[in-house]
Amino acid sequence: MNTTALLTKNAIIKSEQEILLAMKNCDVQKLDELVHEQLLFTIPNGQTITKAQDLETYRSGNMKITEISASAQEIQFIDTTAVVSVIIEMKGTYFEHLLDGKYKVIRVWKLCSTAWKVIAGSSNIMI
Repeated sequence: MNTTALLTKNAIIKSEQEILLAMKNCDVQKLDELVHEQLLFTIPNGQTITKAQDLETYRSGNMKITEISASAQEIQFIDTTAVVSVIIEMKGTYFEHLLDGKYKVIRVWKLCSTAWKVIAGSSNIMI
């Protein structure tokens, strides 16, 4: 792997770590930086949400994560887009629903000027 590719992969790994930390800490400002304005993300119940809906869930306190970790991360690049497949283990609450399990997450990152931003994704409960 050449130096440029390695730097790019490291940037995505760092961005993935930052988004998990921001989710756990309900850091709406950091999430706002990492998520593209035109985000579409499908949550485990099949609903597709926008950036505004996602940020409001954290801002309102309806999403509370007490533990979060990632494993089995795979990253593929297509020009200035990165597709990340990862298993997220999470505990907390989403509205009144208990979160305690593993989720298969796909996140699509796009290089926008000089920053990587999530433009799309989905999350499914692993059984």
